[in-house]
Amino acid sequence: MSDSPAFFPPIQSFTASQLAQVLGLDMVNASTCEATTFTGVAPLEDAGQGQLTFLDNKKYVPHLEASQAGCVILGARYLDALPEETIGLISTEPYRDFAKAAALLFPAGTALRGAILEAGISPDASIHPDADIEDGATVEAGAVIGSGAAVGAGAIICAGAVIGHHCQIGRGSYIGPRASVQHTLMGDRCIVHSGVCLGQDGFGFAMGPQGHLKVPQLGRVIVQDDVEIGAGTCIDRGTNRDTMIGEGTKIDNLVQIGHNVQVGRHCVIVGQVGIAGSTTLEDFVVLGGQVGVAGHLRIGMGAQIAGSSNIKDDVPPGARWAGTPAKPARTFFRELAAIKRLAER
Repeated sequence: MSDSPAFFPPIQSFTASQLAQVLGLDMVNASTCEATTFTGVAPLEDAGQGQLTFLDNKKYVPHLEASQAGCVILGARYLDALPEETIGLISTEPYRDFAKAAALLFPAGTALRGAILEAGISPDASIHPDADIEDGATVEAGAVIGSGAAVGAGAIICAGAVIGHHCQIGRGSYIGPRASVQHTLMGDRCIVHSGVCLGQDGFGFAMGPQGHLKVPQLGRVIVQDDVEIGAGTCIDRGTNRDTMIGEGTKIDNLVQIGHNVQVGRHCVIVGQVGIAGSTTLEDFVVLGGQVGVAGHLRIGMGAQIAGSSNIKDDVPPGARWAGTPAKPARTFFRELAAIKRLAER
């Protein structure tokens, strides 16, 4: 058996001075090994001379002091712990600049081109004659594209994915293996990971003693540009209006978004969140892991909800809430402290 394959080999190498120039960062300890070529990335405690790493959390300063890394992107406050033989690139946002540097070294890691074997349209894909596939799109074996569907240039439809009739996939978007896209219009540069289900029926029933009558779900799912949707997530189409996912929003794995939900721009929704129907998230909302949101609510712009909280009321813009039922975080933690004092008496 051969050695473990490198799924994302570097496309090109960089010196520290080249990285500093591209990222717009100041460099320290440059004279020690400025000519070193960097071809990889690694954790701070494991990185070697030819590898790049970063420090963005003071709890890892001991790892920096013992690091053998060739180059570290770090905040100025950590320079005293930087070994003399290690180049430092000074950043106000080390993690963000590390992401930029890693993307330069490993462009396939973000473009997801590394996930496919061959570009182009496989003869083993099932594509309806009425579908519109622009030049430069990739459709892998076993993918199914329905009548009237449109796939933009540079898009990737992976093996086993299903693009339903009249769906639209924007240019440069990626649909992962076995994803199901129905009743959906998707913008450019979106990433839909494996096993995602978009546009299935919303959970709508007119309940009564004679039984539960299914309500037709006649809306769509609209996914704007630069959205990422994690593996196993489900987003229901609307009942009589569209379910909307705003530009730049990032959704983690195993999230459920109900019918008619309106998610604003640049929201962050972490794993195992459930959002009931007809709720609105305004722009830049953050929902921590396992948050539950009841239906027909509004969460204001920039609000942040702590993990495992449950929302039953509208949340004002900019609020920080926690708990079950959720309330302002300061109130929640005061209550916890009061209960602790009572228990210790």
